[in-house]
Amino acid sequence: MADPVRIAVLATLDSKSEAAGHVCGSLRNAGAEPWLLDLSLRPHGKPGAAMTGGEVAAMAGRTWEALGELDRSAAARAMIAGGARALADAQAAGEISGAIGVGGANGCTVFCGMMRALPPMFPKVMVTPVAATAAVQWYVAESDIAMFPTISDIVMNRITRSIMENAAHAVAAMARSWEDQRARTGESPPLIGVSSFGNLQVAVDRITGQLQDAGYEVMHFHASGPGGKALENLASRRELAGAIDLTTSEVTDLLTGGVYSAGPDRLTGAATAGLPQVVAPGAIDHTNWWVGECPERFRDREFYQYNMEILLMRTNAEEMAALGAMFAERLNRSKAPFVVLVPSRGFSQHTIRRTHDLDGNEIGSWFQPETDRHFTDALRGKLSAGELNVMDVHINDPEFADACVAELRRLMDRN
Repeated sequence: MADPVRIAVLATLDSKSEAAGHVCGSLRNAGAEPWLLDLSLRPHGKPGAAMTGGEVAAMAGRTWEALGELDRSAAARAMIAGGARALADAQAAGEISGAIGVGGANGCTVFCGMMRALPPMFPKVMVTPVAATAAVQWYVAESDIAMFPTISDIVMNRITRSIMENAAHAVAAMARSWEDQRARTGESPPLIGVSSFGNLQVAVDRITGQLQDAGYEVMHFHASGPGGKALENLASRRELAGAIDLTTSEVTDLLTGGVYSAGPDRLTGAATAGLPQVVAPGAIDHTNWWVGECPERFRDREFYQYNMEILLMRTNAEEMAALGAMFAERLNRSKAPFVVLVPSRGFSQHTIRRTHDLDGNEIGSWFQPETDRHFTDALRGKLSAGELNVMDVHINDPEFADACVAELRRLMDRN
């Protein structure tokens, strides 16, 4: 019989020791070996942890007693840093084959923060009432954490016990599958990341088909915040062989404060990891706002209501120039060859639309080549690496998709 898989169990023994014990027992019943980490933010005397809170704190350069003197958020950040290092070290050494956390909102923050540091496909499970809320996207973010909602808070009863048992058996099965996958031989096709949006689907589909025909696997990243974070995460881990970053609109939302920002690391993963990439200004011609929540300072701008939830704000000349500088600043760090392709006849499908004010009155055309040119001029003036090619086409024209694929394949042959 094969040795049991070892699963990291993340819990706060000062408040959730009974739940932690139940998860550990369920793992043993599932044929797995638990490795219990205590992530309590304050010192206590409850036994049972294989790795105590003091030992985890030490991995972040702190003492458990010092954490007890910090406010909850600062203590949580320190525990995440130490716990993420402990998990990453154990995973890299082959000492664990999965991780499971059990806790409420604060525990979920710490445990998911730790598990996001683990590589993609490595089994990660979080058992929490937070899993039933809209906030779950911020806990999972760019990772692949499986969430199990406990229905109630973490109080032991026949329902929560059953949910914890299900989660424990699930992560044990996932861990065995993970080990089986690692034992298999054979090379997978190179995986190419393609950032996507619905209004660029014509280009995305053509790019995808050509890459697949050429023997590549393709992974789409929807540019709505978590998608961009996932692209940067996988690129930085070199899980991708290259990228066609067609849809870079999350940088616009970063600049303006829109709802689809992917944070300050967008456009940095492939560059710093040395992956060949083709970059385009896809859909940077708008900021995404929830309908009814556009800030008052933007009231005099041009808009188009994309659907019942999303209001698009047309990017202006000043923002386009700032975006050109942001693209250049990030891409200049690249450790591998890259090409920026700019379609001068429009950055999104919305060039066929009319713009309106917030009261629905028509203003003019979405297609504003003079405005968009500020992006190209700023990029050209500040880009000190890579190649820049301005094409007299629309981003959804077949010629543009073909050029994206041709340029990436050329870069990959050089790299």
